[in-house]
Amino acid sequence: MRTGQLTAMTSDTQNDHLFGTEHVERYRETGGEHGHDWKKGTTTLLLTTTGRKSGEERTTPLIYQPHGDDYLVVASKGGAPSPPAWYLNLEQDPNVEVQVRDDVFPARARTATPEEKPELWRIMTATWPAYDDYQRKTDRDIPVVVLERAV
Repeated sequence: MRTGQLTAMTSDTQNDHLFGTEHVERYRETGGEHGHDWKKGTTTLLLTTTGRKSGEERTTPLIYQPHGDDYLVVASKGGAPSPPAWYLNLEQDPNVEVQVRDDVFPARARTATPEEKPELWRIMTATWPAYDDYQRKTDRDIPVVVLERAV
């Protein structure tokens, strides 16, 4: 094995283990070079919302897929009965910041409509099949969130 191959494998393995604050910090420091490509071939973006109680910015790395000019994320929280805090935050204030690799931009978040959701859910479960398992674990309808770049 050549050195370049070993470096690439090590980098991929390190990205697989990034979570939470460390994931956010490494992603920001490297413009997504570390943290964008994540587990099992998925890609992540950083979503920054405004805390509905604190008013402070909260950043979360999330698996995403592009959809036209928009980006899709899923508010799964692993199938927990309650939605993730970031989703509750954007329900209160849909004006968010998104970072995809080194592209940082303001966006408006919205929950996919019932008409849109089946197609968007298929896109996201093709990326991360565990979303179907998460939905089976909960009575809550897990939303797909559409992130639309602000003009």
